[in-house]
Amino acid sequence: MPKHVIVVATRKTEQHALPHLVSHLRERDVSVDEVRIPSRNQTLDPRMAERLIKAVWYENADASPDKIVLLVDADGSSPDDVLAPFTELSRRLNDEIAATLQYAYAQYHLEAWYFADAGNLRKFIGRSLGNVDTSKPDEIPDPKSHLKKLLGDHRYTARSSGEIASKLDARTIEQRSPSFKGFLDAVMNGSRHAGE
Repeated sequence: MPKHVIVVATRKTEQHALPHLVSHLRERDVSVDEVRIPSRNQTLDPRMAERLIKAVWYENADASPDKIVLLVDADGSSPDDVLAPFTELSRRLNDEIAATLQYAYAQYHLEAWYFADAGNLRKFIGRSLGNVDTSKPDEIPDPKSHLKKLLGDHRYTARSSGEIASKLDARTIEQRSPSFKGFLDAVMNGSRHAGE
């Protein structure tokens, strides 16, 4: 029987991209059933995360998820510092939510993960990826802005984020991006980061 996981994330770009980036986990009997985000460009802070987690839990009462993974952007800061305010959620929700709550991060933004599969990203864009070290995608500062520049006249939207993600190989990204590997570990097994 597959493990059912719901991801709580920051933006629509994650909502459109993550289903593509985790689809290969079905082979391992792990299914990411939904990516939930705050509405109307609200910030994903601990209070909002708690509301989203409760909503996900009660809306899925007939088929409760086994795990809920909270994914945040570290924006180049220490992941432990960024995740620390959220870790109290595990204790607060322990009596109410039976699902395991795990934590994960993207070192800057999810777009850094795209650069980890440089070959397929280059094919999608149809040109060189510019002056970034794709061997260390988690160290690319402001990968979203760099991606937007590379796309030129093609506007970067949540839909285009999903389209890009659908062309990438998640196994390649997992090998080259520690933060993506950490996210997959949280989805499949458990977190190696804050809140352990």
